Amino acid sequence: MAKGEGTEQYSNNNLLTNKPVDSDVVKLAVKREQKNRLSVCNKLCYAVGGAPYQITGCALGFFLQIYLLDVAQLDPFYASIILFVGRAWDAITDPTIGFLVSRSPWTRFGRMLPWILFSTPLAVVSYFLIWYVPVFEDGRVIWYLVFYCLFQTLQTCFHVPYSALTMFISEDQKERDSATAYRMTVEVLGTVIGTAVQGQIVGMANAPCIPTPGDNVTADGLNSSLLLEQEVNATITTVITLDQTKTAYNIASGVICSIYVLCAVVLFFGVKEKKESSRPRSERMSFWQGIRLVMGHGPYVKLVMGFLFTSLAFMLLEGNFALFCCYTLGLRNDFQNILLVIMLAATLTIPFWQWFLTKFGKKTAVYIGISSVIPFMILVVCVKSNLIITYLVSFAAGVGVAAAFLLPWSMLPDVVDDFQVQNPDSRGHEAIFYSFYVFFTKFASGISLGISTLSLDFAGYMTRGCTQPENVDITLKVLVSAAPIGLLLIGLVIFRSYPIDEERRQGNRKLLQEQRENEADSETDSTELTNMV
Repeated sequence: MAKGEGTEQYSNNNLLTNKPVDSDVVKLAVKREQKNRLSVCNKLCYAVGGAPYQITGCALGFFLQIYLLDVAQLDPFYASIILFVGRAWDAITDPTIGFLVSRSPWTRFGRMLPWILFSTPLAVVSYFLIWYVPVFEDGRVIWYLVFYCLFQTLQTCFHVPYSALTMFISEDQKERDSATAYRMTVEVLGTVIGTAVQGQIVGMANAPCIPTPGDNVTADGLNSSLLLEQEVNATITTVITLDQTKTAYNIASGVICSIYVLCAVVLFFGVKEKKESSRPRSERMSFWQGIRLVMGHGPYVKLVMGFLFTSLAFMLLEGNFALFCCYTLGLRNDFQNILLVIMLAATLTIPFWQWFLTKFGKKTAVYIGISSVIPFMILVVCVKSNLIITYLVSFAAGVGVAAAFLLPWSMLPDVVDDFQVQNPDSRGHEAIFYSFYVFFTKFASGISLGISTLSLDFAGYMTRGCTQPENVDITLKVLVSAAPIGLLLIGLVIFRSYPIDEERRQGNRKLLQEQRENEADSETDSTELTNMV
């Protein structure tokens, strides 16, 4: 039926222009293909825009907890409040900013890019102040809470429009998937940069641990693990102090802020946001109407719930792995290198997962990619501390991390396309879909950081201690292995009911292409009739 309508439409065009039908069809097809095609430069500039979120997120995720506990020397209870409230606030701002972005007017720079441009300067200032230890002590909790929440809000003003920008760089699904693969590669590379900059700079000025009253003393003196720590401390105490560690964090944050600004500039000047079709957008709706809209779309709810559990699993692992390496594995001076190996492995395997999802489908890639990390989560807590084995396990775990990075952002456009097919008269809600996904993942992050830090407090965590009580070791093993594995399994069960398989995805693609062709043909008819008059 659609084919017949399309033939009739092209015939009408022929009557108007007095040109051969085949020539019009070919020219129109070529014009649309060129319009939707993205150059490698366009894709790279778009991808670079995803780096700031991952660089800062990785630095905060891996290092903020240990920074608040061992450098700012906050009580674990207050640290848990800062981490939970900050991430919960961040989660709340996502749908709010998404709602505001969706109602933003079109400017000559687009609808998404101005948000990115104006939020960047304030975001980098607030990020730098997160890693600054104020001279006063009584108000430090308020200091970190205010600047942490402020930075999360400003970064949301960057990241939500950037995420929704995927739908406005091209109408072609293949081009969007290709650009998403570029983006995921750069974002994982961003985690490498964040881990390398923060880890290596801070690692060179790692303040010595402090013997705790609970350390066991034998007849020959201190136990072997504590003796080893004190021997290390004796060699570096003369050159490293806590103030120097604080300075190292300031330097690292300054470098990251510079990268943040550079990436924002490249994105703004290197990407052209394409205006929506001439078809009018649907009427503006209230915030709660937007919530009901997106949460009423079944495939979106199942996708978000599935990745909510898998994101919570990886965030638990991310937030506690540095402490796990320092205290449970006893690799205090190597943890930053171990984290770097994980991120390097993830970066190198992103192209593989992009090929895999193209070859075997996205649902299959979800099952294989996410489940592949489970054996290594088990192995890392079962094998006794061994640096070489830890590096091997970390590299293998990075392969699964790459899948967790790529797949959500590759599948979200499919859900938005599915919604547009089922609701052809409802337009302009892309930012709401993306913002609510980010909301749930950040809310999961807040829960994971708050619960894990509070659990360490209950277990008796000793700030900057050379050793930790046995309960802390057990808690860290649960937080990096048992709990994440359970959450991953729940997420995989939810994905079984996710309805958008390859057949439905390709069907949606064809239907949307027909809609766009019909709209373009209608616009062409109107233009040519106007010219004739």
